[in-house]
Amino acid sequence: MPVLSSPGFQLQPSAEQVPLSTNYITNFDFLNQYLPDTYEKEFERYGNRTVASFLRMVGAEMPSNSDMIKWAEQGRLHTKYVNCDSNAAAAADTATITVNDSNVSGIAIRVGQTVFVSENSTGLSNKGIVTAVNTTADTFDVAYYEAGGQTFPGTNPLSVWIYGSEFKKGTNGMIGSLEAEDEIFDNSPIIIKDKYAVSGSDMAQIGWVEVTTENGATGYLWYLKSEHETRLRFEDYLETAMIEAVPAETGSGVATQTANSQVGNKGSEGIFYVVNNRGNVWGGGNPTTLSDFDSIISRLDKQGSIEENVIFVNRAFSFDIDDMLAAQNSYGAGGTSYGLFNNDKDMALNLGFTGFRRGYDFYKSDWKYLNDPTMRGGLPTGASATGTVTGLLVPAGSTTVYDQILGKNAKRPFLHVRYRASETEDRRYKTWITGSAGGAQTSDLDAMEVNFLSERCVCTLGANNFVLFRYGA
Repeated sequence: MPVLSSPGFQLQPSAEQVPLSTNYITNFDFLNQYLPDTYEKEFERYGNRTVASFLRMVGAEMPSNSDMIKWAEQGRLHTKYVNCDSNAAAAADTATITVNDSNVSGIAIRVGQTVFVSENSTGLSNKGIVTAVNTTADTFDVAYYEAGGQTFPGTNPLSVWIYGSEFKKGTNGMIGSLEAEDEIFDNSPIIIKDKYAVSGSDMAQIGWVEVTTENGATGYLWYLKSEHETRLRFEDYLETAMIEAVPAETGSGVATQTANSQVGNKGSEGIFYVVNNRGNVWGGGNPTTLSDFDSIISRLDKQGSIEENVIFVNRAFSFDIDDMLAAQNSYGAGGTSYGLFNNDKDMALNLGFTGFRRGYDFYKSDWKYLNDPTMRGGLPTGASATGTVTGLLVPAGSTTVYDQILGKNAKRPFLHVRYRASETEDRRYKTWITGSAGGAQTSDLDAMEVNFLSERCVCTLGANNFVLFRYGA
């Protein structure tokens, strides 16, 4: 049988002349005889990329059995109305005062009580005794103690608060009684999901780059890195969802959407939402002077007066606090003071502060979530920015609330997470594997699917004790 001429044999030379000045090998494919020098281990150029840590530091987790978590918070002990008006002119000895405060149904003022009446704009005031009350119209009659009568015109807004009572000898007791009133708050858990999938064929492929993740997992199987990063990303979302969640308002796109029956439609009340609506808000970005903090302290005096507080801040806010405290040093303008501990010139100089006391104790902690450029760290700052959060003041310790599930008072951290759980189902952090690869034998899918699920919400108790620092009024 004759040998075919094609394909033939090669007679071309195996060597060629090339210019040495440009003789650099750039084609490192698997057919090339030259191999590149390689660093087997993947370089972690962004360090620890996770942002979760905030709730682990300040909160706790506890189970819940319901789609709704409700709790009661105490109201004020004393009564004060800040939007009132008088029907009397200046110098009048008596007046009928109308309470116009919102959400008032049946004023808590009774005959015989003594009241302090003050004009909101000027501070001019009178003291008087209540002679009649109409709870239907939210009005009461007052007779003034001062001989000169009412010190202000009745057209301006007034504030009224009770400071005592006075009765004649041999009279009957106080008419009527007051019932304690709680404020009821609630929140609803949301279901958070994620999934990672890899084909069985790719699971059998080994790589030449050694990969690692923040949880310490290493190896030459690339799918391990992707699975671990999915897990870390999900754990971050468990925290950031509790921080950023907002409820779906009636008539909103979420509440009315019908495009996809799988996605949620109710939302939840996250920490920022609650503090922004029921807490205290500093709208000037970062307080940079003691007088700024004095105004914050003055507000805290009017709230729960919690002794110890932690301020979680971004980097710029942290530096502003350091600079503010350093400026209190009398040597700050002319150089660095060596201080109490005799810091010599060879020691590293610590220019940061971990906390300070001014009326209350304030501890400072950097919050990575506010610095990460893939999260809130990439938002604009400055006078033109609106809504960019720079820090959050969180009261330390716990508070007593009436838990409607337990049916009794219970101690709870100011911030804590409630997750759905029962004796047969724990939805705090569920993970399971499906498919036919990686040890799973649940279906004929030639892949491994790692599923993640959690159902949870955050309870912000005593939001009036929190302070949110952000830009914008």
